Amino acid sequence: MSQNNSSDTIYTKLEQIQLRKAMIQKEIQKDDHKIKGHWNSLFAKSRQITKSTSPTKRFGGLMTTGAGLLDAIILGWKLYRKFKK
Repeated sequence: MSQNNSSDTIYTKLEQIQLRKAMIQKEIQKDDHKIKGHWNSLFAKSRQITKSTSPTKRFGGLMTTGAGLLDAIILGWKLYRKFKK
């Protein structure tokens, strides 16, 4: 995303303002499209764990998820104890 500081631009005609507005809207739509693409890829379902994967991979995925959950609980407990005072 590029930031244009056009506060020093002086517009003398309504057409100039409309043109600038159209350019900014195109930039916003382009950025919105990029953000939606990144958002969808971030929350896309993982293809690692499906019915056709081996039990070992499924178990490994569960262990990874469990370890992440345990880590989050421990972090939450430490933060709770620290800020409880």
